[in-house]
Amino acid sequence: MRRASRARVEAYQRGNMDQNYVGYGTRSSVLRAGAESRERFIVRTYNHLFGAIVLFAAIEVALFKTGVASVIARAMMGTSWLLVLGAFMLVSWLASRAAHTSVSKPAQYAALGGFVLAQAIVFVPLLYIADMVAPGAIQSAGLATMAGFAGLTAIAFVTRKDFSFLGALLRWGAICALVLIAAGVLFGFQLGTFFSVAMVAFAGAAILYDTSNILHHFPEDRYVGAALELFASVAMLFWHVLRLFISSRN
Repeated sequence: MRRASRARVEAYQRGNMDQNYVGYGTRSSVLRAGAESRERFIVRTYNHLFGAIVLFAAIEVALFKTGVASVIARAMMGTSWLLVLGAFMLVSWLASRAAHTSVSKPAQYAALGGFVLAQAIVFVPLLYIADMVAPGAIQSAGLATMAGFAGLTAIAFVTRKDFSFLGALLRWGAICALVLIAAGVLFGFQLGTFFSVAMVAFAGAAILYDTSNILHHFPEDRYVGAALELFASVAMLFWHVLRLFISSRN
């Protein structure tokens, strides 16, 4: 009887070991599948970001080659420059909202395409001025923006830190910037170099925040919306870096 009891105990232990092994294997498979799914989402997001940047550049080239850019620039420069800057920030905010709320793919693609077009139009006066008064500033600002974006992206990817805590600071900073812009329009003062420097820092924080959300939080079926939000932050960085290059050459 003792031998039979010992045999039953050994069989029970072997069964538990087999179940634990199967359970561990199942958990490993689930974790591996989740990691692969996230990687596909990240690759799709950055592919769409690259496509948005190429589309933006193509629209700008077409506008300047056809002479439409000069017409748009003169019309928009007839208004307050601060109003143009305010419109830029408003469009960026709407893009962020669309990225978070749009669920259907057609709606996300429409938001991305419409946003890229709107950004291209808003950028025309700034690019027109840069081309006229600071030759080479556009290329230099573009390289500086790409370097900054690459560095911030590397920080987010290497550290894997969750920068979601920046969300509240970004909302507070956006409100402060809009209040300053409104005050400048109402009271007729210009926002100078320090404002541009502050907005470069703001855009850098936004890129860290967006990249962290892409790594950790963004739903994996909404890579178009994720690319739209990241493009908005990159465009903001380019805008204010270009303003700094223009002011440094005047």
